[in-house]
Amino acid sequence: MSFTPDVTEILARARADLRMGVPVVLFDNSGGALVLAAETLNAQRLADLHALGGAPVLALTARRAATLKARAYDGDVARVLLPPEAGLTWVLGVADPADDLKTPMKGPLITQREGAADLHRLAVNLTKTARLLPAALILPLGDPACFAATHGLTRIDAARAKPLLAAAPEPHPVVSARLPVSAAEAGRLHIFRPEDGGEEHYAFEIGQPDRDKPVLARLHSACFTGDVLGSLKCDCGPQLHGALDQMGQEGAGVLLYLNQEGRGIGLANKMRAYSLQDQGFDTVEANHRLGFEDDERDFRLGAEILKSMGFSTIRLLTNNPRKIAMMEKQGITVTERVPLKVGENAFNRAYLATKSAKSGHLL
Repeated sequence: MSFTPDVTEILARARADLRMGVPVVLFDNSGGALVLAAETLNAQRLADLHALGGAPVLALTARRAATLKARAYDGDVARVLLPPEAGLTWVLGVADPADDLKTPMKGPLITQREGAADLHRLAVNLTKTARLLPAALILPLGDPACFAATHGLTRIDAARAKPLLAAAPEPHPVVSARLPVSAAEAGRLHIFRPEDGGEEHYAFEIGQPDRDKPVLARLHSACFTGDVLGSLKCDCGPQLHGALDQMGQEGAGVLLYLNQEGRGIGLANKMRAYSLQDQGFDTVEANHRLGFEDDERDFRLGAEILKSMGFSTIRLLTNNPRKIAMMEKQGITVTERVPLKVGENAFNRAYLATKSAKSGHLL
């Protein structure tokens, strides 16, 4: 029977559980672990975790650990030991940088050096893909299968889940329909749904681009604040409309609207980064304090959508060389980089300077 969920479907369920504050269970050949997302943890579940005994740890990314002056012996993750008296305030204070400047001394934090960190790494990646703070409470379990069954928890085979989390989910076409817009009356919107249950992505096609010639293309990451509200903190809105206008003037083009808000960290974490920027950190420093890399987006999605639409060569509207490199790596030939320098103002000038200096944007 095919009713049993496969690993992809189990991971989608696990993300939903973590966002609701429900624990999940990870297991591999070495054992298993109970995992709770730090962001959605509540006092009762933390008390229940302590009641199980053992030595729970708070797994953080190396970026967040560096901010806290904690040693990341496992390279990209750190396993911070929970003090016996650690309560919810302590856990959230370590995981969330919102009050770092008010309470800079959170330690000394003791991190584990012995033992494998594979399950901890997977747990942190799960919280990332759930668009939560990248921090997870983890307690080793002697019999993970029994514990999961007793408490009705989602159980995840780490060996099967790891490659899926590293791969780009395949986007499948759902529907398309004609959509005239102010930039071009001859428009058509295509909806793509990734197989991992994540957010849908869109391709807006203008005119009837020749599939045998380089098409004017733009990979645009969703920006609710800029695209919808007209935020002056970034240049996203002007770039979106500038790209559509240029395609409309040429009579053909394709704009991919990828739901990777905040450079792939989600809108809530993006607002956390904005709050940190208000405290004096630049956009890259804010991401690092939260525990993220400079840019968490995956442009492989864009390449797969272009291929599915029949495009193999493009003229790319971008100031970001990384997009060009990613397209080329995924088999999309970029014949020309078309600059898109619009939207600079007094509010985003420092942001754009940081993108140029630290992220290599050609501004």
